[in-house]
Amino acid sequence: MERKKVTKNIGKLSGKVLVFGGAYSNLEAFKKLQEVAADLKIPPSNIINTGDIVGYCAQPEEVVQLNKAWGINTIVGNVEVQLREDQLDCGCEFKEGSRCDVFSTQWYPYSKSKLSEDSINWMKDLPDFIQFEYLNHKGFVLHGSYFETAGYIYKSTDWSEKEKNFKETKADLILAGHSGLPFNHSKENKCWINAGVIGMPANDGTARVWYLILDTDEKGELFYEHYSFTYNHEEASALMLSNQLPKEYALTLKTGLWDNCEILPEEETKLQGVRLPY
Repeated sequence: MERKKVTKNIGKLSGKVLVFGGAYSNLEAFKKLQEVAADLKIPPSNIINTGDIVGYCAQPEEVVQLNKAWGINTIVGNVEVQLREDQLDCGCEFKEGSRCDVFSTQWYPYSKSKLSEDSINWMKDLPDFIQFEYLNHKGFVLHGSYFETAGYIYKSTDWSEKEKNFKETKADLILAGHSGLPFNHSKENKCWINAGVIGMPANDGTARVWYLILDTDEKGELFYEHYSFTYNHEEASALMLSNQLPKEYALTLKTGLWDNCEILPEEETKLQGVRLPY
């Protein structure tokens, strides 16, 4: 029997809200993000994690426990769904035999073997979605799409696909994850925002990783901006290698270039190595 999806309502938010996703078991990046939040004086109640806490890197248990202790607003990514249901793969539906598929047969079992029962049980209590209010906006947090946790939606994805999500959620502001690239796309008084991820670079040829800040401008209206930071990616990369995780992903942490663009649409593939403008 398919599990019923859960939406958590966190009510009205005000002030700065920090949004991120894709920690991907990257403890060095996660600790740096905590420092960023502390410097900005943003409390845990105003921090949103769009999922995929666990992933390619070497410290899944440490990242999960830090996320849990931090007490931030968190939804499941497809990786957490698969782990808490004791599935055999990450649920990304990679093409069989593709490079992403082959690599996932290395990092996913590794992650599964490192996670404690406490971490898995914590994942079981995470919601699939979050809804909130910010100013006069109805916000909704999802991972890939409302209809498919592992669904890929990019800036180039046709607006009609995004519109289905807005219609179903009755939101005008959607915060999403999963795709690994930061972007925003506005139309018809609605806005789809992907904060990007902190566990892997954004394929732009830099080691930077990404988060987003929602805020209020001088007119009292919604304002948002993408931000990046650098961290000790050398340490994160070395830990991946010492734990026999894919060397190609370990290299990505340093070069900022993905090993392949198998999951990307043509428009995003053409931008590989092009420094993001944010």
